[in-house]
Amino acid sequence: MESYSHLPQLSNGQLDSSKVQDAQLMKTKPNRGKGYTAGNSCITEVVIHNRPTKPLLDPGAFCSCVGELASDKEPLGVIIGHEVDIILNIERPYPPLLRRPAYPVSPKSREALETNIKELLDLGVIRKVGHNEEVERTTPVIVELHNGKSRMVGEFRALNTYTVPDRYPIPKIQIALTQISQEVLISTMDALKGFHQNVVTPRARKYLRIFVHCGVYEYLRMPFVIKNAPSHFQRMMNEIFPEEL
Repeated sequence: MESYSHLPQLSNGQLDSSKVQDAQLMKTKPNRGKGYTAGNSCITEVVIHNRPTKPLLDPGAFCSCVGELASDKEPLGVIIGHEVDIILNIERPYPPLLRRPAYPVSPKSREALETNIKELLDLGVIRKVGHNEEVERTTPVIVELHNGKSRMVGEFRALNTYTVPDRYPIPKIQIALTQISQEVLISTMDALKGFHQNVVTPRARKYLRIFVHCGVYEYLRMPFVIKNAPSHFQRMMNEIFPEEL
């Protein structure tokens, strides 16, 4: 989990540490590697008016609140009571089996697919299923991120067409910015692989299978780009952080 805090600069150029209600909300970043949200965390920097300054916590400080979400043995947290289900529109007959052949990929995309597959397998986000199973499956694509990394996402547009929408309200960014415009301390947190913190119900897994050159896999945790994923994640955040949000 990453959290970013911005503090005001006083006239004498010093930080007013009394403004910090909980130092554990200062910017923390796990040193356990990709996918981990627990373990020793270190404060990296605080930015004041776009100018970095020394952190208020010593490097290696442990963020206790993170430990409740994950551990070294379980790098991704599990939010109990927020299992993801997929409900199909009964008024629209859904194809009994939706099978798409694997897209042809370049050597670079092939390598990225294999890297993403291995990472998700290690994290328990997906699992491999037998080739002989009568499964619905789609093909994933590789999306290049702004930081130079890549992310594998399933091509679930056909499934989304038949999924009953969850109309849970999503906050508008402009309203949120207006609400915090007069605050003294502003902190933001980013849950690592946030959507994957939610497990998928067993009956929904059959709709979330992907087909690649190295086999067929199904999602055990909520993937990106499926319909209702933002609504489900927002509901979870509101219930976990009712006062903060």
